[in-house]
Amino acid sequence: MKVTIPALIPLRVLPTCLALLFLLLYPIASAIVPTPAADQSVPIALIGAIIHVGDGTVIGDGVITFDEGIITAVGTAAEDPDLAGHEIFDLRGSHVYPGFVLPNSSLGLSEVGSVRATQDVVEEGDINASVRSAIAYNTDSEIIPTNRFNGILTAQVTPQGGLISGSSSVFKLDGWNWEDALLAEDVGLHLHWPPLMNHQRNLLSGQLERVSNQDYQGQTQVLDRLFQNASAYTGDPLNLNLQAMQPLFNGLAKLFIHADEAKEIINAVRFARRYGVKDIILVGAADALLVKDFLLSEQIPVIYERIHALPLREWSDVDAPFKTPFLLHEAGIKVGIGGGATSIDRQRNLPFFAGTAAAYGLDRETALGMVTRINAEILGVADRVGTLEAGKDATLFISEGDALEMRTSQVLGAFIQGREIDLNGTQQQLYDRYRDKYQNRVE
Repeated sequence: MKVTIPALIPLRVLPTCLALLFLLLYPIASAIVPTPAADQSVPIALIGAIIHVGDGTVIGDGVITFDEGIITAVGTAAEDPDLAGHEIFDLRGSHVYPGFVLPNSSLGLSEVGSVRATQDVVEEGDINASVRSAIAYNTDSEIIPTNRFNGILTAQVTPQGGLISGSSSVFKLDGWNWEDALLAEDVGLHLHWPPLMNHQRNLLSGQLERVSNQDYQGQTQVLDRLFQNASAYTGDPLNLNLQAMQPLFNGLAKLFIHADEAKEIINAVRFARRYGVKDIILVGAADALLVKDFLLSEQIPVIYERIHALPLREWSDVDAPFKTPFLLHEAGIKVGIGGGATSIDRQRNLPFFAGTAAAYGLDRETALGMVTRINAEILGVADRVGTLEAGKDATLFISEGDALEMRTSQVLGAFIQGREIDLNGTQQQLYDRYRDKYQNRVE
């Protein structure tokens, strides 16, 4: 397609015109994401596979059936289930898993980091309680398919930035629009507790140094005033931020506290408890082990996000992040595994974060549960997803190998609420294209 820019366009507006031209042509040049799947039309039975229920149970030579998007039975072939009228998939030698649940992701809110028009994840200002990720979620994001072919079929889509970034919702990763994809709306507000220390580069040495956060006192005072006003708010006059915070105080929404260092974790939890917030989730939690007794006494679940990261402190064991989920689990803390501490293009590695945790102490099925059942419980959607049980959504996938092992995992097919989804995305198309181009190349 050849486009000619008229010569009469003034030079001062040419950059604007080029930007608009790019935005107009971008949808044409970019790949089209897979079409959302049609509703399940006939009962389906998956037979012969190794079924990983998600609660620690593994069923050999298993049978799982579902109809109208709901699981109807899970068992073994020895039970001789009635499969009359079912479309049967013989999966001998393969594995069936519940769809992975990705917490704290900007999926569908962020697309191309260098293109501001594709970023809808951060609002201006420190207090954005009224911001809702639900209505901003873009089902046409090209990043969504890259998560699905690793078995991630459900995600908590979370706004970022500021002290109160807004409310997150949980989505099925298939749908024509956000209403179609929505699984649980406005599950909780997100509080980013201000750090006591910041990293600052030394101009002489070029090294990053830890320096005191000079704004800490002022930031905590802002939060104090906000929570005081919100807890006393009667609805008049209308204030959208204070109105959005009401579910925290009546138990209808969770408070996700994003904090890493031990003192910050304690300060943030005590702050929330002082205002009567009951349902608290700790996100990030790099120092969770240092305050495990405190977290146990307060019954705070943890979404641990730093498995594939270096320790916060130079003197810590280099493999400390790998072992932390096991040690938190051994301490009796409910811990799920997230990927929000990594860039959005790496969050699809969620199952392999769990695989690393399994290599450093966790039983493999327990590690699987941390990215399925426990994440679903923490997000409040365990009645729908997270385990393969009769009455829950038929949101599952089939893998040729161990889904937590990067070398063997190969997702062969996936269902979201019984709908067989298309796993072929942009990256698969590019792989096929250039494989065909170079496989017969003459050296």
